[in-house]
Amino acid sequence: MAGYLNMIDSPRDLKKLHPDQLEKLAQEIREKIIRVVSRNGGHLSSNLGCVELAIAVHYVFNAPNDKIIWDVGHQAYAHKLITGRRDSFATLRQYGGISGFPVREESDYDAFGTGHSGTAISAAVGMALARDLRESHENIVAIVGDASLCSGVSFEALNHAGGNVRKLIVILNDNEMSISRTVGALAAYLNRLITTPIYNKILAETDYILEKIPNIGPKMIRTRKRIMESIKRLIVPGAFFEEMGFRYFGPVNGHDLRSLLHMLERIKDNPGPVLLHVITRKGKGYRFAEEMPDEFHSAPPFDVATGERRSSPRSEQSFSGTLGDTAIELAQKNPAIVCITAAMAKGTGLEEFRERFPLRLIDVGIAEEHAVTLAAGLAASGCRPIVVIYSTFLQRAFDQIIHDVCLQKLPVVFAIDRAGFSGEDGPTHHGVFDLSYLGMMPNMIVAAPQDRKELRDMLHFAVKQSGPVAIRYPKGCGMPTKLGGPVKEIALGKAKVLRDGGDVAILALGSMVEPSLAAAESLQQEEISAMVVNARFAKPLDGDLIRQVAEKIGYLVTIEENVLAGGFGSRVAELLEQEGLHETRLVRVGLPDMFFKHGARGVLWEKIGLSPRGIVEKIKASLPIRGRVVSYGS
Repeated sequence: MAGYLNMIDSPRDLKKLHPDQLEKLAQEIREKIIRVVSRNGGHLSSNLGCVELAIAVHYVFNAPNDKIIWDVGHQAYAHKLITGRRDSFATLRQYGGISGFPVREESDYDAFGTGHSGTAISAAVGMALARDLRESHENIVAIVGDASLCSGVSFEALNHAGGNVRKLIVILNDNEMSISRTVGALAAYLNRLITTPIYNKILAETDYILEKIPNIGPKMIRTRKRIMESIKRLIVPGAFFEEMGFRYFGPVNGHDLRSLLHMLERIKDNPGPVLLHVITRKGKGYRFAEEMPDEFHSAPPFDVATGERRSSPRSEQSFSGTLGDTAIELAQKNPAIVCITAAMAKGTGLEEFRERFPLRLIDVGIAEEHAVTLAAGLAASGCRPIVVIYSTFLQRAFDQIIHDVCLQKLPVVFAIDRAGFSGEDGPTHHGVFDLSYLGMMPNMIVAAPQDRKELRDMLHFAVKQSGPVAIRYPKGCGMPTKLGGPVKEIALGKAKVLRDGGDVAILALGSMVEPSLAAAESLQQEEISAMVVNARFAKPLDGDLIRQVAEKIGYLVTIEENVLAGGFGSRVAELLEQEGLHETRLVRVGLPDMFFKHGARGVLWEKIGLSPRGIVEKIKASLPIRGRVVSYGS
């Protein structure tokens, strides 16, 4: 395809274009993003909103010498196209292809790897301090969304930067939306700012006039500054950023390239910390994404002409949908039930809950630490909070779970979505550590359902407990199952034998039950009789059943979609040691001590050996081994 984009192999090529040509380039970049995401899936709305901003930043600054850090990173597609990845962009989010997020190993232009929100300003402050220590002069630019700015770490970084950094540029990309609509006082403050651009206009015009007055001009400018400080507090509510030590500029139309270029040129040499407030529109340039930014935030493959998904979703409801329906079911019976989300009501299946119980759905914004301690406060006051959160994001509240929930043995339910491989979003989003870090916490119960029906049963079980309970479940639909009917009682720490066998016992947890059953069928064809146990609980284990199986069969295989270190298999190994069952053969199948690239879940399962075929191969390979523990995680 002819056009300006084909001429851009690096930002150096971008600078050869005249500013008048950049609007055409922006259109071509949008078309490229829409075309690739329609095939591969990906973060569409946020990326379409940042095209002009990415162009302007690379036009004015000199990356990779100047450091450009994209907070979260799901708005960096245009950045990738400009920085030498145009030809590989078709592999976006595919196994072996380029990542959907900035990755330092992928390009020198990716100054900092991101995937979780709120990290960019802290990283930028660190880079700025390092620059000052070596007495160099490169610019450090952090591009942060309005929702990311609401996270606690962003506030901590702003507070530190205001009095300690010589030169730093923070660009606030304000589209008035996060994944869900931004929550809280800061969002309201930013919206008020949007209506008050007059402050900077008055400032610029006043300086221009005063500079023309000979002799007394400087004195009048000093007087002007004092007067303007008073006016500013009337026009700009709170003067939040300037009170934190940042010089505030904006708001600027983030789709007006000339205005962006002009403002960036003005601020790039400012000696102190600067915040540029840019207003953008999510989904800009693609009607369906503009009208439905939530639907196209993380979009599956779709038809460009109609905006409809290319393949119909499975008829079965997802785990997230089952969570939402069960939460409604519980809340109807128990007024103490409250659900908490960290700006992910839609993604976690809670939108209908919010419609039914608007006062009992608490959206804290992107503030996971606060969400957990808030839940602890609710639980200490008689409520039964359900914290519904992605596994990878719950990691951020590790201390709060230990200190504020487990230590006090408070009845908080953690509904942990996207446990295991998250798919094409890659290592920043894979939820493969929760069994390890939750299992080591005293007073914590850790469970994983084999299907959506069992998720419903487990939630009914969880809200009756006197202490914290974590239930992890994967992305998608899982095993086909019929919902509805009476809730089945689940006994604490009790597993369930799904298939009998005498040669090997497969202890499968959660998402691994389905491939384990399929593996047992394949083994049967080779005259290997495999028992399959739905473990249900990673903590406490069903010690009685495991002991009986160990004594009867003597060959156990644990399967988990989690890192092996400290996971479900490790706890089984510890149990066998405690019981003195040293002659039992134990094979642990899970994830090795490494991070995993992006790719479809099925592809990653196959690569790591969690597919039915991989499980069969590992069981057969270990059959001759006697009297020792074997770990398979690669």
